[in-house]
Amino acid sequence: MAAVTPTTPPAAVLPPAPSPSPSRRAWQRFKRNRLGYWSLVIFCVLVLVSLAAELISNDKPLLVRYEGRWYVPLVQALPETTFGGDLDTPTDYLDPFIQQQLARPGNFALYPINRSHHLTINYFAPSPNPAPPSAQNWLGTDDRGRDVFARLLYGFRVSVLFALALTVIGVLLGVVTGALQGFYGGKTDLAFQRFIEIWGSMPELYLLIIFSAVLEPSVGLLLLLLSLFGWMGLSDYVRAEFLRNRQLDYVRAARALGVSNRHIIWRHLLPNSLTPVVTFLPFRMSAAILALTSLDFLGLGVPPDTPSLGELLAQGKNNLDAWWISLSTFGVLVGTLLLLTFMGDALRDALDPRKEGLA
Repeated sequence: MAAVTPTTPPAAVLPPAPSPSPSRRAWQRFKRNRLGYWSLVIFCVLVLVSLAAELISNDKPLLVRYEGRWYVPLVQALPETTFGGDLDTPTDYLDPFIQQQLARPGNFALYPINRSHHLTINYFAPSPNPAPPSAQNWLGTDDRGRDVFARLLYGFRVSVLFALALTVIGVLLGVVTGALQGFYGGKTDLAFQRFIEIWGSMPELYLLIIFSAVLEPSVGLLLLLLSLFGWMGLSDYVRAEFLRNRQLDYVRAARALGVSNRHIIWRHLLPNSLTPVVTFLPFRMSAAILALTSLDFLGLGVPPDTPSLGELLAQGKNNLDAWWISLSTFGVLVGTLLLLTFMGDALRDALDPRKEGLA
């Protein structure tokens, strides 16, 4: 009899692994750009640190225990009489007498890392203002005796939050106006284009000078004025995307099925037209920070007591011998713009459809 050779059972065929979503593939391409990815990480850390500026740089203790009672000076307005003083005025925690009282046995005070607020004036500086860097003021003081490190920390927060708010408002206005122009076209597009031409020809800087002279300067007023002109550039990109996408087959099929215009815009056209919007977000934030810094440098920006990078640059120009003001402010401004630029380049490459096959 012939020998029967055993047969090997066929290997089980495994189903193919599901391919990652387009957003996941874009995130993978973004992470492969190490410069852009670590710029995002560093920028997020800096923003979180600036949001906790009161816990890092402040002239008030974070926590105080005095004669058996606990106080939180950050949220409590305590008079000097609370700590053995004679006046019923707010406590100056940098006063040597108050510090001596808090250092007595049984008392306790937990101070921030840097004992200066952005409005704190160092009356006990050993050198005339602007004073060079020292153990009390790590980056020196400005011409009024205020701590430069505190001004930079709080000024960075103001700049980033202002740029974020201006970017969000500009994106909303740009997307809405661009979507209406690109989807409806015709007379609607023509009317919007003529309005944008007229509105864009208005002298923005002169309007800022006029309003600064007539109205009291504030962050809200500056945000409103810049928002009136910051949406037009993005509107053109969204308009072009809608004009291109509305002629595609899936939009025609949706129209043939009787889908409403609002549903087509929201569910079909808008998600496929946001690539330029997302790509330009870091660059728009960079432009907003530069605009705020330039206006503050010219004295047309935020109120005088508000910490500002532009105001520090102006002080550096007026006090050329105080190199620590110009150097530290220039470093913070250039570093912030470089981080945003690297993030924008990485985001642009990640959303580039030509690199879809490289994921």
